[in-house]
Amino acid sequence: MMRFACCRREDGPPKPVIGVLCCNEVVDRPIQAVATRFVEPLVRYAGATVLLVPAVADAMDTRALAARLDGLLLTGSRSNVAASRYGKSDAVDDALDLDRDAVALELAGRMIEAGRPVFGICRGLQELNVLFGGTLTDTLDGGHHRSTDDVTAYETLFEHVHDVRLRSGGMLAAAIAESSISVTSVHRQGIDRLGQGLSVEAHAVSDGLVEAFSARPCGGDVLAVQWHPEWDVAASASSRAFFSLIGQSLGTYRDR
Repeated sequence: MMRFACCRREDGPPKPVIGVLCCNEVVDRPIQAVATRFVEPLVRYAGATVLLVPAVADAMDTRALAARLDGLLLTGSRSNVAASRYGKSDAVDDALDLDRDAVALELAGRMIEAGRPVFGICRGLQELNVLFGGTLTDTLDGGHHRSTDDVTAYETLFEHVHDVRLRSGGMLAAAIAESSISVTSVHRQGIDRLGQGLSVEAHAVSDGLVEAFSARPCGGDVLAVQWHPEWDVAASASSRAFFSLIGQSLGTYRDR
């Protein structure tokens, strides 16, 4: 029989709550999905409590949710941002998640306007660039940014790495204390025109593609990377630094 501690006194302040956006996928039936590898580093290195956010536009009150979250992470995904979101025509063979687009852009916009920190990884960076008025390209050289083998197994998908150069004086360079790092990369879209008000944090050494950016438009940090720090976080000091920055931003917001 369960016993309830109705007046239980908790030790220490509550952890900040960060929303992690899901994706729409089909596994026998439509489901909401997010890879566990995005969740664990937020708990271990950012000191946060994770709340999964469904990408179901009709069921989402983004105003109410933004008022309750301390931060938001837009994750990577197997889908692409719809080109129609930045003024281009969607390709017939695009892997799209239109509900994810809708929820990501609206919820992130409300969070940023409220001065709450928002972060992006891979697709998340692309969504934030579009939110700030930027555009994307799908004409990337696969040899630099992803495996050229489209049937690569999940276990080896993230073995592809390339070098990025960090901007001197940027958030990432200060946290990582390096001028360049090797990153795990797998993506089909990338930044074409950078959104207004975004500061470049990193470029790809191979072709100059913008690989990370930051901003503080309303008092809360916006930070996004094109690569996948969540994949090798235990073995990578730079990946741990990224999630530590998330924790610092969440703490700064909570302390205001």
